[in-house]
Amino acid sequence: MALAIARMNLPETKSSRAFVFRYMGITSCIQFCGETGSRRLAVFIIHKAIVLVYTVGGQYLEYSGEKGNGIMRLEEIINKYRQNLNDTDMVIWKYILQHRAAARHISIHELARACAVSSTTIVRFAQKLGFDGFGELKAVLKMETPAPTDYSKDVLNDLGTFYDTTWHKLVTRNYDEASRLMHESNRIFAFASGFVQENVVQELKRLFFYDGVLIYNVQGRMEMESIMRTLTPDDLFIFVSLSGETSSAVESARELRLRDVPIISITQLHDNTLASLSTTNLYVSPALFQLYSADEERTPYKSMMPYFMLIELWYVKYRLYLQEQKDKAENR
Repeated sequence: MALAIARMNLPETKSSRAFVFRYMGITSCIQFCGETGSRRLAVFIIHKAIVLVYTVGGQYLEYSGEKGNGIMRLEEIINKYRQNLNDTDMVIWKYILQHRAAARHISIHELARACAVSSTTIVRFAQKLGFDGFGELKAVLKMETPAPTDYSKDVLNDLGTFYDTTWHKLVTRNYDEASRLMHESNRIFAFASGFVQENVVQELKRLFFYDGVLIYNVQGRMEMESIMRTLTPDDLFIFVSLSGETSSAVESARELRLRDVPIISITQLHDNTLASLSTTNLYVSPALFQLYSADEERTPYKSMMPYFMLIELWYVKYRLYLQEQKDKAENR
């Protein structure tokens, strides 16, 4: 269990098992065989596999299952259901976001008092996010690995660890929906909100060109307005942004939704408007590294490598997706 990166404790019930399987994306599971009685469930997320462990009298009795889409962070879940949330729900989310460590252990009544709402409102908020109740939401919070807030003096080692961690997070993601949209669309357009993002789009164009997929890079408001008039639901628009709040990108995404044009957004992993407007989202998590001494008062270096790792993985997954679809068609 040394490879375990997260753990969650829940009472062993039918609903708790169903929640774990649904949340972790388990597609198959070996039936549990062992003692009955009072047990508690611990979930260990292991590289390429998930082991669900029931503890009975200090002994470990295991389930094993396949990993599906990986772990969804709360930011992803919020973005997915953003259209269903009202102002009160956003107040609750804002409190959880700003007090994440405390929220992992807060009771439903304490959270209700802090947000000046009723406990029932908290439950409804959790249910809007696809959970059975507040207990499941809090369990997800406990499972999340906190992002590191500082780094050692060995920046090269930190950078290597960051690359390795990022790789394992990205490789377990499910890219099928993004790949399907890319494959089935008549025309594909991309818009970048900054310099690094522009480089990402150029690399995206280069990779998918190998498969004969042509991506047109939209540059500037006038070009966007001109293209917007010709777009249909058979086209695809890709936005690459860091914050997901760039006004030009958000305004364009809103108009695209009105026209039923599919949208793929590539943004930093946090609650953002662009992701909530998109058909499907691909997330990255850049990191800061302090290369200067504290007395220099210099801006930390931000690694944007996750963007490039993401799109390269997406291209490889796209190729695998096409092969999988071909094999399915041949076996019919």
